Amino acid sequence: MVNALLQVIRRDLLLAFRRRTDVLGTLVFFVIVCTLFPLGLGPQPALLRTLAPGVLWVAALLASTLALNRLFGADYADGTLEQLLLSPEPLVLIVAGKIVAHWLISGLPLVLLTPLLALQFDLDASATIALILSLLVGTPALSLVGSIGAALTLDVRGGGVLVALLVLPLYAPVLIFGAGAASADAGGTLVEANLLLLGGLLAAAAALAPWATASALRISLE
Repeated sequence: MVNALLQVIRRDLLLAFRRRTDVLGTLVFFVIVCTLFPLGLGPQPALLRTLAPGVLWVAALLASTLALNRLFGADYADGTLEQLLLSPEPLVLIVAGKIVAHWLISGLPLVLLTPLLALQFDLDASATIALILSLLVGTPALSLVGSIGAALTLDVRGGGVLVALLVLPLYAPVLIFGAGAASADAGGTLVEANLLLLGGLLAAAAALAPWATASALRISLE
């Protein structure tokens, strides 16, 4: 089972490498949104430091939402998804592998770019570390929750808009605790509580989302 999981991850990573334009589009969107705010607000370090956690987290959330269509869309279009459902391996395992690959493609690069973008907002080292940790814990939760919406809207015309309407309300707790972790650190208060709550959301999503996504895929393909 572990080998099957790794094979699914490897396959999706190879396909993403061949479609680098889609992956780069998500990263460029994230960078542009984060860059426009300092340009629009002007040289006001105190204001930039205050807004930085919320801006970076909202940009990461929107970038993750834009990437949801790639989670199952290409496999559905070329018929691969139907073949995966006929595989002897559990569908939940295949779904989990695709979610992990999705995060490695669209979530982890955002985390790696965060230290550079934090410089634009004049964040100190402790606030930057808190922001990175919150994104490192929170972005996998976004991929897990988003996979449910991507599966439900798989065969729906205009699914990109619909999936955003479905998942954005579910993203709200992740956004609140994720941005709150960096804001708490910037304000001189403890950050552990927000990170623990964020970790709890990730654990719940990891336990429930693959099963819900697998069920949603079966419904969409019937």
